[in-house]
Amino acid sequence: MSAFERYLTLWVALCIVVGIALGHFIPGVFQTIGSAEYANVNIPMAVLIWLMIIPMLLRIDFASLREVGAYWRGIGVTLFINWAVKPFSMALLGWLFIGWLFRPYLPAVQIDSYIAGLIILAAAPCTAMVFVWSNLTRGEPHFTLSQVALNDAIMVVAFAPIVGLLLGLSAITVPWNTLMLSVVLYIIVPVIIAQLVRRQLLASSGKAGLERLLGFLQPLSLVALLATLVMLFGFQGEQIIAQPLVIALLAVPILIQVYFNSGLAYILNRISGEQHCVAGPSALIGASNFFELAVAAAISLFGFNSGAALATVVGVLIEVPVMLSVVWIVNRSKNWYERGAAVQNLQKAERTV
Repeated sequence: MSAFERYLTLWVALCIVVGIALGHFIPGVFQTIGSAEYANVNIPMAVLIWLMIIPMLLRIDFASLREVGAYWRGIGVTLFINWAVKPFSMALLGWLFIGWLFRPYLPAVQIDSYIAGLIILAAAPCTAMVFVWSNLTRGEPHFTLSQVALNDAIMVVAFAPIVGLLLGLSAITVPWNTLMLSVVLYIIVPVIIAQLVRRQLLASSGKAGLERLLGFLQPLSLVALLATLVMLFGFQGEQIIAQPLVIALLAVPILIQVYFNSGLAYILNRISGEQHCVAGPSALIGASNFFELAVAAAISLFGFNSGAALATVVGVLIEVPVMLSVVWIVNRSKNWYERGAAVQNLQKAERTV
């Protein structure tokens, strides 16, 4: 790990401070950048995400995808967390903290809207940023790609019914343009670019050429991550300064939900005997959120200035630093994890005999 990577937490903290300061003192610049969007998907942000995820996608050999069935335990755990636990646990946490414990400190007229925003945020598993987290944990890239593609397919049919059930609404307006464009921008296009570059490099320079390019792109990928962080906090600099208490209170159930779901996924993978390179991205996919879709859905249902929209934006604000902390935990606990997974596999082998 390079010195830059070792001190990534420090760079993240600095970027948060810089982003908030810039968003406060030069909000016009961020408003201009934020307006460069289509179907609520910000194009400059999409470019930064490409820079973050393409290095990992370059490592993927599509011929090896047929072996992804070997990771069926990790896939099963992630699907269980994303679709059977995460939205419902967030609904419970929202009602507990926002609807009860924090009610005296929040605007009464926005309570239900805040809870709705938290539910919308949790109902859509992350797509693009998961590749970044997986890469930082040395995750299995084929598993990550397959899991994200599977989640995208499920999300198309499951997002609206789950949100409708938890919000008690008979009909949910799904921002299909945002959903489809995000899948194209964050999955299909980067995969095509990465595979074309990979094929060309292997044909002309072999694996050595590919490794040289990856060595060049890895620092660039981390710089893009930090630039994304500055942009996210710059976009919301005014909101943070104007409503610090509301944002801090909304962050509490989101933080608990992230650590609960990532921890549950990580432990279930360990119990099942899954490899660490699968358990890491499984935990991260199980905890992170598709914030572009969540923000768009909250705005379309409740309006731009609603509590629901603000709640989803808080999810955006804490996504990167919180997920980096989960990455740190996953990496630091690798030895502990592998000891437990080895014991589970040995016990299974003994039962088979």
